[in-house]
Amino acid sequence: MVKCPRCGYENASSSVYCDNCSYLLQNSQAKTTTRNVKNGAWAVGMAKKIILVLGIIVVAFLLFSFINNHFQPTSDESLNIVADDGTQHQSSTYPYKAVINYNGNWYAKMGDPNYMIEETGHGMVTYSLDCAAWDDVEIEAEKYDGEGELKIQLLRNGKVVAENSTTEELSSVSIAYDS
Repeated sequence: MVKCPRCGYENASSSVYCDNCSYLLQNSQAKTTTRNVKNGAWAVGMAKKIILVLGIIVVAFLLFSFINNHFQPTSDESLNIVADDGTQHQSSTYPYKAVINYNGNWYAKMGDPNYMIEETGHGMVTYSLDCAAWDDVEIEAEKYDGEGELKIQLLRNGKVVAENSTTEELSSVSIAYDS
């Protein structure tokens, strides 16, 4: 008879496992039937290890794909739409507009300080600026002729965020807005 070291049950001497708790009994017969496994090694076959590694890779790939697709801007949110002829068209997602108001002829430079557009005009004109919400924006305008007030405004999402004006003859005004 072999006594189980875990539960104390008396088992037959030919038993490999305890009949009561299924504990592996330490006898010469049990030692010969157990697999020879290194200490600390997994008792998992090579095929199971490969399947486990491939499963982890597939889950990581699916998670990366979901995150990458979830945080990409939609086509409506893209900032630059380039036509086949090389010209750029402004998207409706540009938040900035410049308003220039003067009862005479004027000249203005406006936009991102690294990419300013130049315009001339007469009277009140509103321009959509090719600037993203995080860009710094500048407007510089000057009178070509006459007297009166030259007024410039910078609008962000329809609200005035900066404005400047002058009534001096042949003078200029500017706005430098840091987002």
